[in-house]
Amino acid sequence: MEALQKAILQSGRTVACAESCTGGLVAKLLTDLPGSSSVFRGGFVTYCNEMKEALLGVERETLEKHFAVSGQTAEEMALGALERTGAELAVSTTGVAGPSGDESGKPVGTVYIAIAKRTPAGAEAKAAEYHFPGDRSAVREQAAREALTLLARECSCL
Repeated sequence: MEALQKAILQSGRTVACAESCTGGLVAKLLTDLPGSSSVFRGGFVTYCNEMKEALLGVERETLEKHFAVSGQTAEEMALGALERTGAELAVSTTGVAGPSGDESGKPVGTVYIAIAKRTPAGAEAKAAEYHFPGDRSAVREQAAREALTLLARECSCL
């Protein structure tokens, strides 16, 4: 984990996060190392839909049509964090940590992680779906670790 943290830090690219199921764990991991303030712009923990809308600009239609646990919501969360912090990269997490499934019927361990980045044409985001095994703690830990791995790849560090 420390290698991922150092790689992101050494890239010099500014990053932000928007979290739901990980509840701030990604931000914690990003700020564990001294010097992280030079690259970490900030983060959002938006556990309920209303906060996803109000703080990150996730469209109500997206939440109604695709639900909070979806690739579309993860992408809008990441884009919202990118826009609101001015970072070069943003990562978002939304999923079902458990112990029960969500309103859409997705099983425990389903997590969507999105990376948003600035491009010459504007901002773009891409989400991926994951299925992590284990209990609530294990799902959250694996999701946060994967979020850092994706950030490090985007920083061209891996």
